[in-house]
Amino acid sequence: MALILSLETSTDICSVALHKEGVLLSEQTIQEEGAHSKMLPQLIEDVMKEGGYQLKDLSAVAVSGGPGSYTGLRIGASTAKGLAFALEIPLISVDTLQAMAVQAWRQNPNAIVVSMLDARRMEVFREVFGPSGEVLEPIAAEILDENSFSSWISRTELFFVGNANQKAKEVITSSRAIFLDVFPNASSVGEIAWGKYQKEDFEDVAYFTPNYLKEFRLLKSKKNPFAL
Repeated sequence: MALILSLETSTDICSVALHKEGVLLSEQTIQEEGAHSKMLPQLIEDVMKEGGYQLKDLSAVAVSGGPGSYTGLRIGASTAKGLAFALEIPLISVDTLQAMAVQAWRQNPNAIVVSMLDARRMEVFREVFGPSGEVLEPIAAEILDENSFSSWISRTELFFVGNANQKAKEVITSSRAIFLDVFPNASSVGEIAWGKYQKEDFEDVAYFTPNYLKEFRLLKSKKNPFAL
């Protein structure tokens, strides 16, 4: 029996989920600025109680590994690493942007998804995924303008997810740009973590660090979707 606890703290949303063999048992989510440090332990306790298990029953702990807020990612990573070390269980890291894309595919399995997180001004951190989960454009920072993703939009519909949608709507006005109300949550992290658990795709607990925003290189938007 594989029991996985998943943490999502990459934005102002703090979310915790518990999965058994890939099936969601319980999930708790709050959205409050600066709530991660004080609320994450309580959410973990609530989710475990609701799911009917104790921490000692866990098979692995998964965490949203970025990009995202420095403070949020740091708190999530330190909590996940602490649990993994104390319980002697594997640590799994999940791409935050991929976890949001999973939610879009629930609505449209054939969607090409642009997963974005807000940075500052017109800057976003984005990743583009094909309908089979393949990465079409890797994680990068980009300043949005009217040409952003234009090569994609000229050929197909694009489904945008994440907390940068509002600023994207200001410059991306094509009818082929479809904006979904999708934000980070722990259940999506757990869904991906189950697949990684089966493949034994684990992190080194001692050396794991999230993908903080400051580590990414800023890119201007380009018309060629494969030119980075």
